[in-house]
Amino acid sequence: MPAIGEAGKKGPRVRSDCHVAVELNSSGDLEIHLKSKVAGMYGERIKTLMRQGCEVLGVEHAVITVDDNGALPFTLAARLETAVRRAGHEPAADFLLPMSEKCCRESNRDRLRRSRLYLPGNEPKFYVNSGLHDPDGIILDLEDSVAPMEKDAARCLVRNALRAVCFYGAERMVRINQGERGLVDLDWIIPHNVNVVLIPKVEEPSEVTAVAERVAEIQEEVGLESTVFLMPIIESAKGAWKAMEIGASHPDVVALAVGLEDYTADIGTQRTNQGTESFWARAQVINGAKAAGVQPIDTVFSDVNDMDGLRDSVLEAKSLGFVGKGCIHPRQIQVVHQAFAPDEKEIDRARKIVVAFEAAETLGLGVVSLGSKMIDAPVVKRAQLTVEIAMMLGLLEADWRDEADKPGARLQGKIMEKGGE
Repeated sequence: MPAIGEAGKKGPRVRSDCHVAVELNSSGDLEIHLKSKVAGMYGERIKTLMRQGCEVLGVEHAVITVDDNGALPFTLAARLETAVRRAGHEPAADFLLPMSEKCCRESNRDRLRRSRLYLPGNEPKFYVNSGLHDPDGIILDLEDSVAPMEKDAARCLVRNALRAVCFYGAERMVRINQGERGLVDLDWIIPHNVNVVLIPKVEEPSEVTAVAERVAEIQEEVGLESTVFLMPIIESAKGAWKAMEIGASHPDVVALAVGLEDYTADIGTQRTNQGTESFWARAQVINGAKAAGVQPIDTVFSDVNDMDGLRDSVLEAKSLGFVGKGCIHPRQIQVVHQAFAPDEKEIDRARKIVVAFEAAETLGLGVVSLGSKMIDAPVVKRAQLTVEIAMMLGLLEADWRDEADKPGARLQGKIMEKGGE
């Protein structure tokens, strides 16, 4: 009796996806049946892709039925491989399309992470245009947004998307599952240039180090040297209690995020827009992140139609010390960016601090003050970041130094000696 496996979606409302059914036989030819609205233009290319995939996967005798609704090659390839695996066939090799040059971007520790847009891992229709909305990060989600029976399909699809989809400069993030399932997720994504791994529901530093160790093992196996950063998500009372330990658990941790849906369920209350029930947890994450030297990232705002509420939420998050927020819909991104943007007063002060500091550096001075206040390294770093963000958002011209008034800075003439007071 033939073994049968299926993957993907079909129906009149499906777009940018396909359904692939694989019937494995012990003998006979390889048959490919295609139904597609674009069969006249791309039918032969789709069939050729299926034949190539079967060759790579080691499938010789089978009937392949494809119901296509505008799926791109990376999706077609993922659905075929998943269907073959579900039919009980262990592939001879993964069916990988060539890595696009646009997917080879590396990231850095201190980059902006104001917005990160969650995309369900098994929904390719959201992938291709997501970067056009200009989020700082794109999260391909393997966890909560994926049904348990579709975890395998999502892994294959996310892996292929990392190799094929241009996210227009957004940081390439993947949220893995908890525990052992999450460690298996890493095998699928780490070789394919993911920038940040989000680790959900972290309660112990050991959960982070387990992920970091597995990432290092995979990189050594495949010969990768680029850094994969980690972002633990705090979603319980226990996790919030250990926020600083978790944030400091490994050098590759760059941010600590808070997730309030699970947190409020854990403490037995309802989440509200006012957030009084979660203030302690958010404060723990902010202070834990700052103490560990990583970025504190706020939770998502779940009402995608309430832009005023979202703006208020971001302004509150900014006032508490958060530097980023999760987004579940593209329309939230620009509101988040605008609310996190520095205002005129912040920009003016930042300009004065940067100019005063640069003047002190030019003169070889080790101490500088602005008015009656000393300027130390953290203040300078924050001012420099404010200026960079202002220029990025068009709030400050690139040649602002030429137009800047010299600040009333008093440069201290004493160069700080090592070990001096």
